[in-house]
Amino acid sequence: MPVTAINSHEEFKTIINGDKLVVIDFWATWCGPCRAISPIFQNHSESDLFAGIAFYKVDVDEQPEIAQEVGIRAVCGMFRELFRIRSLDFIFRLQMPTFAAFQNGNKIKEFVGANPQGLQQLLTQAAASVA
Repeated sequence: MPVTAINSHEEFKTIINGDKLVVIDFWATWCGPCRAISPIFQNHSESDLFAGIAFYKVDVDEQPEIAQEVGIRAVCGMFRELFRIRSLDFIFRLQMPTFAAFQNGNKIKEFVGANPQGLQQLLTQAAASVA
C-alpha cells in the first residue's frame, strides 16, 4: 500500500479514529532527515511484513492544526523565513521526523528521528500490539 498524504484535519480525524492500525510520518519539506528516511518509510508501506498497517504522511507546515494536536514540535518554515534562519538542523534532528502509530483514535506508539532501525522497531511493535 503506498504512503498517502493527509490533506485536512477532518481527514486526519477520520483516519485515526478507524479500527485499522495507522502509522503517520510527520515531516516537512525543509527537513533533510525527513527526506532521507522517506524512501525507507515508503518501502515499509509496500512490505508484506506490515500489510496490516495503513501508511500516511502529514506535512507539518501544510497541516499545523494536526501537528499541534499530536504534539509535534518543530520550527515551521514560515518562522525560519521570518527570522532568516538558515540552519536549525540541530533542532530538527531532535524532533523531526516523528512517526506515530494510532488505532481507534489513540496514539499507541511514537518514534522521533530518521533512524531506519528505530522506524522498523516502531512498526514491528505497533503491529504486534494489535495482533
